[in-house]
Amino acid sequence: MLYLMKLLICLVILTCFVGCSSMNGEDIRDGIISRTGTIMFINLEGGFFGIIGDDGTNYDPINLSEDFHVDDLRVQFEAEILDDVASIRMWGIQIKIIEIKKLE
Repeated sequence: MLYLMKLLICLVILTCFVGCSSMNGEDIRDGIISRTGTIMFINLEGGFFGIIGDDGTNYDPINLSEDFHVDDLRVQFEAEILDDVASIRMWGIQIKIIEIKKLE
């Protein structure tokens, strides 16, 4: 019985640590993310520009300015995650860009 109690306490503590951490140590506040990545032309469903994050996550921005339609362009961006939006592309996490800048 004591073993089960210790196991339960360990699981609760582990759950708290995992639940309190954010993806890859980066900030996520109220569905807003701040990331760096590379803009790439994705030759799928007629083609579009997506962002491949340095964390390996694919991001599908719905409002990427044409100024940033450049293959292999390094960027830093802040965006809102759009959980309630559907896409026919089926590629990446849909986001709405709040701020984006080119990296040197």
